[in-house]
Amino acid sequence: MVCFAFLFCSIITVSAFNCPIYPIYGNPSPVRYNRRGHLLSSPLSSTLSSTPFKKRVNLSSSGWTVLNGVLDGNGGDDGINNNRDDGSGDGSGDGSGDGSGDGHQGGFGNEVKKWWDSPEGKDDVKTYTISLIFALALRFFIIEPRYIPSLSMYPSFQVGDQLAVEKVTKRIRPQRRGEVVVFNPPASFREMVFDGGSEGKKKAKEALIKRVVAIEGDEVRVKGGSLYINGEVQDEPFTAEKALYDFGPVKVPQGQLLVLGDNRNHSLDGHIWGFLPRSNVIGRAVYIYWPPWRFGNEG
Repeated sequence: MVCFAFLFCSIITVSAFNCPIYPIYGNPSPVRYNRRGHLLSSPLSSTLSSTPFKKRVNLSSSGWTVLNGVLDGNGGDDGINNNRDDGSGDGSGDGSGDGSGDGHQGGFGNEVKKWWDSPEGKDDVKTYTISLIFALALRFFIIEPRYIPSLSMYPSFQVGDQLAVEKVTKRIRPQRRGEVVVFNPPASFREMVFDGGSEGKKKAKEALIKRVVAIEGDEVRVKGGSLYINGEVQDEPFTAEKALYDFGPVKVPQGQLLVLGDNRNHSLDGHIWGFLPRSNVIGRAVYIYWPPWRFGNEG
């Protein structure tokens, strides 16, 4: 396979950069020049004079050299130098070119139109359109990228981590305890952070990321730094430290979740602004894809 590829590339290279070589037959005859040093005849002139069109000849391989011009198929002095240096040209060109070249008048616009109307252009547009639709469908309905802007989920996620958030699971089953979810902030959070300024308004619309600690029907309590669900203390090795606050007991309403940050004492989460409607959940954070040395960490 490698040999075939090398042979193919060699053929393409030779055909692209080398001029064709035509065979020369017969015995060499004397080379004659005129007074100005122009070539009058050579072993090539008789061979090429019988052809009605010009040929490009590789003369270096046959030992001949053409002086002051390019040899054509007519023979004689006129066929040797198209740009005569004796000033005898009649200059009869009428200069009647209409200057209608597409490259001068249309420029880039004509090139685009030509490409658009060509079969290749139609195929390209079709390919790009299908790819764009597929990418948008993937982005809005299946999976999307998100990044971590703060330390509220430290040490599970660090500032600058980029996550893949899948959106399929939420349509199949309800959220479970321990899952990390990305969600649109509830109304209680927006009211708390919105201060009337542009910065507060922007922050009130940004998606958040927290861990689900309780689901609908659970009784939740934080006491002595530990989390209790339905009266049972929870093992949470992913937290940065024990909570320095007390919360509850409260019961999670129907269709709601309680979410907390893993960095319990430095997180604006459900123990401050309340419960999260399940309908606000965008998706579930499944793994880190950037930076590379943290790839795959699910938190």
